Amino acid sequence: MLFTQAVRQFLEHLQAVDRSKETVKGYKAELGYFNHYLSVKHNGPVYLEDIQLEDMEAYMQHLKERKKSTATRNRVVYVLRSFYGYAVKRELCKKNHAELLEPVAIIQKERDFITEEELEILISHIHQPVIRTVIQTMFYTGGRITEMKNLKIKDVDLENEVIHIIEGKGKKNRDIPIGKTLHPILTNYFENIRDHENIETDYFFAIPKSGSISANYVNRLLKEAVDELGWNKHITAHVLRHSFGTNLLDKGASLVSIQKLLGHANLTVTSRYLHQDKDKLAEAVNLL
Repeated sequence: MLFTQAVRQFLEHLQAVDRSKETVKGYKAELGYFNHYLSVKHNGPVYLEDIQLEDMEAYMQHLKERKKSTATRNRVVYVLRSFYGYAVKRELCKKNHAELLEPVAIIQKERDFITEEELEILISHIHQPVIRTVIQTMFYTGGRITEMKNLKIKDVDLENEVIHIIEGKGKKNRDIPIGKTLHPILTNYFENIRDHENIETDYFFAIPKSGSISANYVNRLLKEAVDELGWNKHITAHVLRHSFGTNLLDKGASLVSIQKLLGHANLTVTSRYLHQDKDKLAEAVNLL
């Protein structure tokens, strides 16, 4: 069987078991890159059974030489293991060579984050009102950019002060309370900024031209604002989510509460996710 045929079956399987669109899209992209590499290397279409561990190791080295991050390379390992696990189970091939691929050691780096004061300065340099509200919402809810993009009008209950995240990462639902700072921001957006007459869509966040928002556009405007301010920080939509958790921790919220708000599967993920200020750590040590 051709590698591309096996990949097609695998992607259909992922859809059948209700994996998210983002997950299927990501797997398709990574396996497509691998297929392109193999096709160039072997000068033509490649059969699944002909792919050896050496091919995978050579591909991983190729990614390293192209300066791909450790996180990206580890994602490739995970995707290949998942694909070959499926292929062996369905008897499309005999051996799961990907099981022998070594994960790449990741050096954990301190993430950038922003405070409430910095948020106010930042949004004063975001001139698109819809995106400005998206940025404020992510900072005050910890929502993912994909969750903001998929948010429907019916999911934002301003009366009961709660946002319903429907099928977030891992297809999990969760509710996020709308705090006293965010509530007037969302009320003003819905009543005065969102163009209800000229936007025929049920997305809560919608730009007239597209009827929705995109992660690329949000991140582009964030970068432009940071550059304009001359900050030595890398601020993205994901950093806003990270900042939400970090600021809650700094104000005394429990890890369990932050975990539930962020929608993490376990506390280990949450604890890795948060910025630990060195002064705060020193204070903790000195309590003894």
